[in-house]
Amino acid sequence: MTHASERTQARETAVYTHGHHESVLRSHTWRTAANSAAYLLGELRPGLDVLDVGCGPGTITADLAALVAPGRVTAVDSAEDVLGKARAAARERGLEKVEFAVADVHALDFPDDSFDVVHAHQVLQHVGDPVRALREMRRVCRPGGIVAARDSDYGAFTWYPERSALDGWLDLYHRVARANGGEPDAGRRLFAWAREAGFADVAASGSVWTFAGPEERAWWSGLWADRTTGSSYADLAVEGGHATRAELAEVAAAWREWGTQEDAWFMVPHGEVLCRVP
Repeated sequence: MTHASERTQARETAVYTHGHHESVLRSHTWRTAANSAAYLLGELRPGLDVLDVGCGPGTITADLAALVAPGRVTAVDSAEDVLGKARAAARERGLEKVEFAVADVHALDFPDDSFDVVHAHQVLQHVGDPVRALREMRRVCRPGGIVAARDSDYGAFTWYPERSALDGWLDLYHRVARANGGEPDAGRRLFAWAREAGFADVAASGSVWTFAGPEERAWWSGLWADRTTGSSYADLAVEGGHATRAELAEVAAAWREWGTQEDAWFMVPHGEVLCRVP
């Protein structure tokens, strides 16, 4: 079987756990290149061609486009509806050399050696075959280029004050995400996945988001409370038999109660890889 045939047969097998509920986009539109791709910024320069995989509402995409202008940025996502928001983000910033398309990272519709940088933020935790995805990202990256990926690691999330209900939330999230075909503890696996995908020159790193103080804890706890009851995640939890609506409501209430604590603090760790293509 040829590589082209393999790409044609490859397809996403996982279900995206979060969907694009307002509570999800509230989180995703907060992301910037500075707070979500700092490990990559030293590799960027004007004139590079970049592929942004799983671009979502496009806030990171827009930052990347500004950094590599007059280079070209192509942003892809598996969901057409969210691309409208990404296009709007680019228009608002006057970014002209940004293109958008629906795509599956397992079978990208681009020729070999098309981009200088291929970037994916919070994508590999949600896909059915992250190693195949990395191989496909490598295929479309030019020799000497960079494949960059960053993913959070749910199993390493930590918070204070401790709440047994939030321990239950984390266990529930793991069960729902894995039933959907994803791997929520992707951060710790990125280095191994990159090596399995055939990369020999891999720089692995880690970084965190932290949420504390009145505004940050209210924002973080509120979006997770809303996501727990109103998003696709909530529907998948109920439809998969992992929780009832009443149980989800209890988890949401626990999130809101935690967010009222003056000493509340939450850390989200991430794994990162910069993979150089020979």
